[in-house]
Amino acid sequence: MKQLKFIISGGGTGGHIFPAISIANALKKRVPDADFLFVGAEGRMEMEKVPNAGYKIEGLPVAGFDRSNLLNNFKVLVKLFKSLKMAKQIVKEFQPNVVIGVGGYASGPTLFAANRLGIPTVLQEQNSYAGVTNKLLAKNAKKICVAYTGMERFFPKESIELTGNPVRQDFLEVQPKAEEAYRHFGFSPELPTMLVVGGSLGARTINQSMMGDLEKLQAANVQVLWQTGKYYFEDVKKRVAESPCERIVVTDFVKRMDYAYAIADLVVSRAGASSISELCLLGKPSILVPSPNVAEDHQTHNAEALSTKDAAVLVRDVDAPRVMVDEALSLIKDGERLSKLGKNALSMSQLNSADRIADEILKLV
Repeated sequence: MKQLKFIISGGGTGGHIFPAISIANALKKRVPDADFLFVGAEGRMEMEKVPNAGYKIEGLPVAGFDRSNLLNNFKVLVKLFKSLKMAKQIVKEFQPNVVIGVGGYASGPTLFAANRLGIPTVLQEQNSYAGVTNKLLAKNAKKICVAYTGMERFFPKESIELTGNPVRQDFLEVQPKAEEAYRHFGFSPELPTMLVVGGSLGARTINQSMMGDLEKLQAANVQVLWQTGKYYFEDVKKRVAESPCERIVVTDFVKRMDYAYAIADLVVSRAGASSISELCLLGKPSILVPSPNVAEDHQTHNAEALSTKDAAVLVRDVDAPRVMVDEALSLIKDGERLSKLGKNALSMSQLNSADRIADEILKLV
C-alpha cells in the first residue's frame, strides 16, 4: 500500500494546537510510517509547538480580520490572497490522502485548497459555538468531529460525529487526592483546595477578582493554587507577599497540572474548549468565567453548555470582581453541591477522543 500522507492545519492558540498534535499522534500510532505536514500561521505559537512535538510545519502569512478598524483589512486581504496561493502549492506538492482542519486562521486557505483539488477534508470543532472558518468549510467536509451535542444548527447533520476534544490522557493517571500531589505543592490533605487558572497567558479579570478579595481568601479555611499566567505573575506575587497568605501558592504556570487537578475540590477557570473538556473528563466541579475577548463569544456558549445542565457555575466576566470569590468560597464548603456538579460534568465527557477522530479520518482513506 502506498504511504499515507496527512496535512493538519490550524492553530493560533493552545486550544487549537493541542488537539491537532493529539490527532497526529493517534494517527501515527495506527499508521507508524505515515507522513505528516502541519500548516499554521506565521508568527503564531504553532510554529514553535509543532516542531517541538516532532512534526514538520509550513507557515502561511494569513491573519484575522480587524473588526475595530476596517481600513486595516486591506493588508489582511493581501495576506489572505497570498496564503491561498501558497496553500494550493503546499497541498499540490505534498499530495495528502486527507486534510484535517482544527480551526484558526490557517485552516481556511489550506482546506479551501484541498477542496478545490478534490482531496477529502475533515473538520474538528472544539467549541459549542462554531467558528467562522469551520462554518465556511463545513459544506465540503466529509466529516465534522464535534465536542457538543446540537451542532446541526451550524453543520450538515449527516457529516457530524460526536467525538469530544482530545485532552491529555496523563491527567487520568494520577489518583484523586494523591498524597504526592499534596506534597508537591506543600498543601495539606485536611483542607479544601481551590485551583484558579486563566490559561497560560493569564486572565486579567480572574486575577483582579482574586486580588480584590485576598482578605476573604485568607480568612477562609481553604488552600489556593493560583496560576496567574506570565503577564500578571509579578504583580500578583507582590500583592500576595504584602498580605500574609500562607495557604495561597502563586505561580505563573503549573507544570504538574495532573497533580493540580488531582487535589482540586473546585476549579475556577476561563471557558476555553480544552479546559472544559479536561474538567468534564475528570468530573471536576468548576466556576467558569468566560473571556469576553474571543471570536463569536464562544467561551460564553461553552460555559452555558455546562451551566444549563448543572455541570458548572457560570460567572460572567463583568460580574466576577463582585461575586467570583464569594461564589467560590460558598461552593467549596458545600460538599453535596460539589458532588452534583462533578457528576454532571463527568456525564458530559467523551473518552478517547483523539483515537475516535483518527478512526473517522482513516475511514476516508
